[in-house]
Amino acid sequence: MARAKRYYLPGHVWHLTHRCHKKEFLLKFARDRRRWLQWLFEAKKRYGISILNYMVTSNHIHLLVVDGGGRNVIPKSIQLVVGRIAQEYNQRKNRNGAFWEDRYHATAVSSDRHLIQCIVYIDLNMCVPALLPIHQNGISAGIMNSGILVKDMH
Repeated sequence: MARAKRYYLPGHVWHLTHRCHKKEFLLKFARDRRRWLQWLFEAKKRYGISILNYMVTSNHIHLLVVDGGGRNVIPKSIQLVVGRIAQEYNQRKNRNGAFWEDRYHATAVSSDRHLIQCIVYIDLNMCVPALLPIHQNGISAGIMNSGILVKDMH
């Protein structure tokens, strides 16, 4: 059965998620998460994707992006990042096979409220409620790293 085509809504904010194959912790080392981030910013330079927020965890990623005006900006950016990360990891570990599980998931952000919910969700993705605002296993670019606590947003 053929894959469903992706919708393109120009100028929208998108919440993207992508999980490692079989939910494995393939991004458990900080150097792999840093490399993912380096490739993300290379994609920004090459394709003009606008990055609003991100979280790289041990087994999945979250991205909040704007397409930058082109139909292929997001797909080409993600293709660059995930392809290079998989190649580097597989070469370093002398490994074959899939690194990512299926395709990335993309959700168009539909309102200002939805945008705020996405930002908070991404930032709190690695936090245990009793330990807020501690991030221990991920790399993030959000409100938690800026020193703003959720209680300050009310």
